[in-house]
Amino acid sequence: MYKYFFIIALTLTILSCKEHTESIEVQKQETPFVWEGANLYFLLTDRFNNGDTSNDVNFERTWKPGKLRGFEGGDIKGITQKIKEGYFTDLGINAIWMTPIVEQIHGGTDEGTGVTYGFHGYWTKDWTNIDPNFGTKEDLHELVKEAHAKGIRIVLDAVINHTGPVTGKDPVWPEEWVRTDVQCTYDTYDHTISCTLVENLPDIRTESNDNVELPPQLVEKWKAEGRYEQEVKELDAFFERTGHPRAPRFYIMKWLTDYITEFGIDGYRVDTVKHTEEYVWQEFKVECDYAFSEFKKNNPDKVIDENDFYLVGEVYNYGISGGQWFDFGDRKVNYFNPPSFQSLINFEFKWNAKQMGYEAMFKKYNDTLKGPLKGFGTLNYLSSHDDGSPFDALREKPFETANRLLLSPGTSQVYYGDESARSLVVEGTEGDATLRSFMNWEAIKSDPKTKAVLTHWQKIGQFRQHHPAVGAGLHQMITEQPYYFYRSFQNGDFKDLVIVGLDVPKGKKVIDVSKIFEERTMLQDAYSGEKATVENGKITINSDFNIVLIEKQ
Repeated sequence: MYKYFFIIALTLTILSCKEHTESIEVQKQETPFVWEGANLYFLLTDRFNNGDTSNDVNFERTWKPGKLRGFEGGDIKGITQKIKEGYFTDLGINAIWMTPIVEQIHGGTDEGTGVTYGFHGYWTKDWTNIDPNFGTKEDLHELVKEAHAKGIRIVLDAVINHTGPVTGKDPVWPEEWVRTDVQCTYDTYDHTISCTLVENLPDIRTESNDNVELPPQLVEKWKAEGRYEQEVKELDAFFERTGHPRAPRFYIMKWLTDYITEFGIDGYRVDTVKHTEEYVWQEFKVECDYAFSEFKKNNPDKVIDENDFYLVGEVYNYGISGGQWFDFGDRKVNYFNPPSFQSLINFEFKWNAKQMGYEAMFKKYNDTLKGPLKGFGTLNYLSSHDDGSPFDALREKPFETANRLLLSPGTSQVYYGDESARSLVVEGTEGDATLRSFMNWEAIKSDPKTKAVLTHWQKIGQFRQHHPAVGAGLHQMITEQPYYFYRSFQNGDFKDLVIVGLDVPKGKKVIDVSKIFEERTMLQDAYSGEKATVENGKITINSDFNIVLIEKQ
């Protein structure tokens, strides 16, 4: 008899545990993903991980390049490999931005620093094709599938402003497509838009509404590849549906939005935004939104949430202090409204990080995002592929870098190697090449200091990923000394509350949580793993760290 009751009791306990586990899983699934609080990882496709050595050389790109100015072997398969291994998940990443993967010019340029190839992806030859150095369409399908399976969104990089440079293998596009005769001086609105960024970077005539024929080099290329008729058929359908003139910018918009309808990518980071008329981006948003809705309608089993397509713009030198406006000197432009970009890259963040304490910085970003930028976002970074003045070029402050970037209000952009202290100073390089060394995987495997840095980034990154309140919530300081603050976020029925302490004493920490958590609430420090229960409005955490990340158990 006792044995019988024991079996019943054990069964009920197991069922209860199972139901409890399932309820926890449901709670995890209900945590909303919001772009405003995302943890986005930015990588150079060619410099991250080589997953397929068979595609390292194509189109006879065999000239000896300047240091870090040639293809190094990184590819789409290499990124997918790290997604499968859980590298991004461990880092708390929920979105990946890759540099452009479209087919690059076949030749290279020689600027006195040795030959430079289009390894970075910004020198387009053919928007309709993936460069074989980066991989294939099948590779991209797999990457998106594997990323989505782990709750990671994929953001590609869109270039509409220019083609690649002219080389012996890459002729200039027709005059009705590009201008090559006027170089930008950047002192006025017109001198920033109706011109080439630099010499030998043909500028697309984005202002034109004239009907133009396909460039003859594309016609010849597509015919040789056996896809000319299909490409023309799709273009005819696009222009018939939209009613747009067959102007240069609309061809490119069609080619870029194909990556949305075919692969189901989640967003675009848009290059050189201020060098193109602002209405171009309003038009682009309409086409991106249409393509995304078509993908969702045609692939309901591949839809991971109800978020809109993400558009973040690179308006060089934009900072959040300008609110929604960018000042050209003779004219101000709003790139958020009329509807274009959900967010802009924030070039001001690194200076704020250098000049402001934690609280002053966090308050500034909270007040701006809840005020002038309400309804929009900012993408914060401390290092990137083309910013020659990063926050910490020598990687002397990798822990502080993580604290400031990952705990600031707004979307965080982790540049590949931020989390592993990959050096941004490489001897023998010139210009931005010093920022673009190959990912330091060997140091991650074998160097204890690098592992310690990575662990710090992982802990804060996962905390940020699990809590939308960190990036998208309301910020409020609790005490100045020691420094504690809380973030609160609500989306429908979902509520999120966290407390963070920075530069707090090591050892025993008594924290007043009375204004945030109720009595007897069970909490834990996600950084140390220590648990505590609220008693008399306080919790005690005893850890060897000077940081705490408090969440509900």
